[in-house]
Amino acid sequence: MSTHPAVRFAYLTVFLDLLGFGIVLPLLPFYVSAMGGSPESLGLLLGCFSLTQLIATPILGRISDRFGRRRVILVSLAGNAISMVAFALASKLLWLPLLFVSRIVAGATAGNIAACQASISDVTKADDRAIAMGRLGASINLGVIVGPLFAGAISGFGTWVPPLAAGALAFVDLGAAYFFMPETIHLGSSTPAVARRPSAFGELWHWSILSLLLMYALCFLGLTNIQVALALLAKHKLDWGPREVAWLFAVFATASFVVQGLLIGRLTRRFGEKRLVVASSACSALGLLLVGEAPSAAVLLAGVALFGAGFGATAPVLTSLASQATRDDTRGFTLGVLQSSGGLARTIGPLFGGILFHRVRPDAPFLVGVAAALGSMVLAITLRANKAAASS
Repeated sequence: MSTHPAVRFAYLTVFLDLLGFGIVLPLLPFYVSAMGGSPESLGLLLGCFSLTQLIATPILGRISDRFGRRRVILVSLAGNAISMVAFALASKLLWLPLLFVSRIVAGATAGNIAACQASISDVTKADDRAIAMGRLGASINLGVIVGPLFAGAISGFGTWVPPLAAGALAFVDLGAAYFFMPETIHLGSSTPAVARRPSAFGELWHWSILSLLLMYALCFLGLTNIQVALALLAKHKLDWGPREVAWLFAVFATASFVVQGLLIGRLTRRFGEKRLVVASSACSALGLLLVGEAPSAAVLLAGVALFGAGFGATAPVLTSLASQATRDDTRGFTLGVLQSSGGLARTIGPLFGGILFHRVRPDAPFLVGVAAALGSMVLAITLRANKAAASS
């Protein structure tokens, strides 16, 4: 598969973006505590980011359809850089309201991933799109893995240094995008924009798009349960501490990275995209079941690895399918809504995961994740059946 310069730059952009995110995310609870905030303040802070991202991403996606991917990427990078500088200033002054402002600005301008996905879709063939999306996901995973390590190395220089470093990375990325990022919106467009076409919102009401949006949300619902309840479950069942739990997340990230970065091309060519979603959803369901019911460390590790592999295959393939199911002139909007459907799951998932763990039973969040993955599998089968029926 030949790689267009815009695709390579998209990989670099999301890596640096998520590297900055990975730098500040692990330290966020410590910043809030140092500023006199409570655990509820931390939850509200995360919720502000998720809510503004949920609203803004489809809007930025639609703007990218009309005015170009490059402009939205530049605005997103500028917003991220400004938010990180505000974050650093808030940590220096120990001023919690400014920290909230920084996260709201970051969420409101977080259109980078959707714009990069749309940019990749513009210049890649349908058969190669899942591979490109998988590599984009691998770049995201790599940034999230390296970010906390980098944060640990520089946090000793001062609490304000990690967010300032993240802001510097965003400014570097902004400069590189300004000088080297090509516009792609016309390069892969085989159908010119036509007046009086159905609106971008009208495109969403097709069964194929609605199914993909729901599958994407269900996919991330399982992930949020891992993020919230996995550490609690490991402590409850195996009396594990932060070091052992960190290894669990490393196993998940590694499994997802290997699938997205190395195996996604072979898997899509061997099984096809829709059958791969069925198989990867089943893999996620089995992994979450093993995690929830794990009687030993070996079973817990196996379950986390299986879920990481299943998630690693599902997310990029669903993105590829969504990009193929929409028109060229509404692709950015559709991919923005897709990201928002995942954002909705990331907003409500942590709340319900904590409630299920404490008020129902420790494995309840993972059983809900199993049900979500099985629901995604059923929808993928239905999507295949609908396509077969439509072609007959």
